Amino acid sequence: MAGPDFDAEIKQLQATMHTIEQVLDVDAMRRDIADLSEQVAAPDLWDDQENATRVTGRLSALQGELDRVSALGSRIEDLEIMVELGRDEGDEGALADAEVELRRVQKVVEGLEVRTLLNGEYDAREALVSIRAGAGGVDAADFAETLMRMYVRWAEQHGYPVEVYETSYAEEAGLKSATFAIHAPYTYGTLSVEAGTHRLVRISPFDNQGRRQTSFAAVEVVPVLEQTDEIDIPDEDIRVDVYRSGGPGGQSVNTTDSAVRLTHIPTGTVVSCQNEKSQLQNKASAMVVLKAKLLALKKAEEKAHLDGLRGDVQASWGDQMRNYVLNPYQIVKDLRTGYEQGNPTAVFDGDLDGFLEAGIRWRRGSEKAESN
Repeated sequence: MAGPDFDAEIKQLQATMHTIEQVLDVDAMRRDIADLSEQVAAPDLWDDQENATRVTGRLSALQGELDRVSALGSRIEDLEIMVELGRDEGDEGALADAEVELRRVQKVVEGLEVRTLLNGEYDAREALVSIRAGAGGVDAADFAETLMRMYVRWAEQHGYPVEVYETSYAEEAGLKSATFAIHAPYTYGTLSVEAGTHRLVRISPFDNQGRRQTSFAAVEVVPVLEQTDEIDIPDEDIRVDVYRSGGPGGQSVNTTDSAVRLTHIPTGTVVSCQNEKSQLQNKASAMVVLKAKLLALKKAEEKAHLDGLRGDVQASWGDQMRNYVLNPYQIVKDLRTGYEQGNPTAVFDGDLDGFLEAGIRWRRGSEKAESN
């Protein structure tokens, strides 16, 4: 069996990397890193902890992204040298190692290439993720908590800071709902393909008869607003309710009414925040989430495709986008792309990149088909 055409395949990798660097605008990335580094060096940075967290998180994410691109370019250069030395010395073992490295690099480049498909209006933004337990009782609440852990683990693996705004615990186990932000560029574009209904099939640990249970959870992903976004909410359109924060099993975690629930009366949109000790802080955080959701709703209505920003989030039979099956066999399968993973434990532990890449490519294909 003939070996790979190293020259042609390495040339293709170099061309793809050149395109990736242009689309990502590496020069602009370096300028942003320099600007953020100056802000981080300022002695009064931590006077505003919220801003400091955001600045340091963005700097870390951008630096990580630049390091990833630079390291990949270096690997391609090293691969070229490895092939050249192997040929010069007639070392078949070295050429075999080069082929292994070639396939590895190709896979990493393909993953990075997906980023170039994120060119939607809000794709470069940070992400606000909301998860809500659907049909399935206590199993659905437990599933919602598992999904939250899955996304947090994914963020941690990539070095992305997570900020939790609200966790509403169910009485027996799990979560009724949760809202959290992932502070890194392009996390909205990346995670927006996760919006929709997720379905879990397993032997219920909460059923003393050991029966198989199907449960659902809804995932909503919206972009974090920036100061240039205009979304005006008259005070009379908002109802503010304050209540006492609660923890798992109904346990009180706060002795004052610091938790805040905001209801946007015209649309019925409700958001809550209870993770800060101050009522004012919780109200400010809840307003961030509310404005982000209202902006997503407004833009979606303008373009007449609500699913594009918020996903189909009924959380019941007939509208699921991904199945997580733990019994009678084990598989996680995306119903839109056909991508599947035979290790649900790894997926629940944050191994989502394959699903995300397939989802982004599927979405781009769907958009092209609609435009033709």
